[in-house]
Amino acid sequence: MFGQLKEDIRSIFDRDPAARNSFEIVTTYPGVHALIVHRLANGLWRHGFKWPARMLSHLGRMLTGIEIHPGATIGRRFFIDHGMGVVIGETAEIGDDCTLYHGVTLGGTTWNKGKRHPTLKNGVVIGAGAKVLGPITVGENARIGSNAVVVKDVPDGATVVGIPARIAGGKAATADLALSDPAPAAPRSETRFDAYGQARDLNDPLVQALEQVSSHAARLEQQVAALEAALKRHGLDL
Repeated sequence: MFGQLKEDIRSIFDRDPAARNSFEIVTTYPGVHALIVHRLANGLWRHGFKWPARMLSHLGRMLTGIEIHPGATIGRRFFIDHGMGVVIGETAEIGDDCTLYHGVTLGGTTWNKGKRHPTLKNGVVIGAGAKVLGPITVGENARIGSNAVVVKDVPDGATVVGIPARIAGGKAATADLALSDPAPAAPRSETRFDAYGQARDLNDPLVQALEQVSSHAARLEQQVAALEAALKRHGLDL
């Protein structure tokens, strides 16, 4: 456990420019506190001590404002930045090197037993306020923009934004998350950490459509104005 904690601290220096030293991280970062509590609670949960695990998880929630069910599976070097309002459900599975910001929900969409929460593969970043719902899979190194609502699988390396979430950026901008067999995303050209899960080019299809409508309306207004001017030149007044 202490080895994992050292890994966590080292990874935070790479992701949070506000981190100054290890002592500060251990004593003042609620995401670290929540992760320590979860590892203890998860150990109790896996050994059949369900109520003590839930009680310990509840105390961790009171301390940090982060709710992680003790049954959730979390990999190495996991970082919750800020943390307030994060909710991680019982059957959620989180890979290595994942990052969540405040207000993120990994929630379920059914009351049925069994797998009902998301699976995040390695390197996923989820921006503040995003909701990832249901037994879906978010691919490796995917980015989920702030306040997005994701209810379908996300391909490896994709960035998704909006409500409902759509793939944004580059050639993937016109893709739909409803595709049953999405084409594999191109490898990321860089490994730089993208704060809040944002990309440089967020070509949201809905935003593009609204921009096209606005541009078309502006052209029509110009044509009407030109027509009015021509009629006035010929002595006609509307």
